[in-house]
Amino acid sequence: MNPLTEKKIRRAFVNATRGEANRAVLPDLDAVRWDRLEYLGWRDPKAPLNAYVVLELDEAPTALLLRAPEPGGRRRKAMCAWCEDIVAVDDVSLYVAPRAGAAGRRGDTIGTLVCTDFACSKNVRRRPTRTEASTDADRERFVANRVAGLRERSVRFAAEVCRTR
Repeated sequence: MNPLTEKKIRRAFVNATRGEANRAVLPDLDAVRWDRLEYLGWRDPKAPLNAYVVLELDEAPTALLLRAPEPGGRRRKAMCAWCEDIVAVDDVSLYVAPRAGAAGRRGDTIGTLVCTDFACSKNVRRRPTRTEASTDADRERFVANRVAGLRERSVRFAAEVCRTR
């Protein structure tokens, strides 16, 4: 992922008002390992029901406002729809995004199951188990395929949020 500035992120929101984008508490962008991310995701410490994701859609940064699950809510084991990691299934949550434009202003939303802490980029880079890949070449291919799959699925979700009907 290409490094982003606070200004670029705030301008990239497609489903939030300018005020919502300006009130978002951003993570420490200097501490982000951009070369190890397919998207940047975080929860707002000042507004715990707000979460955000920034990714590249059509080679441009696209930021999404998400509704996070209630803190302390009931948890179920599930597989993240983005990283599809079969190991980290205990910390997956349903995030809901208002659609962009008039549809979102009418209350239309779309949801997806994503790692609660947005650790998908880390999960797809974990060392494959022996059953997933047995040789070093297989492991490299396996990880590359997982990284590509994460990019494709997260971008597909963002495109669906942006799609006008």
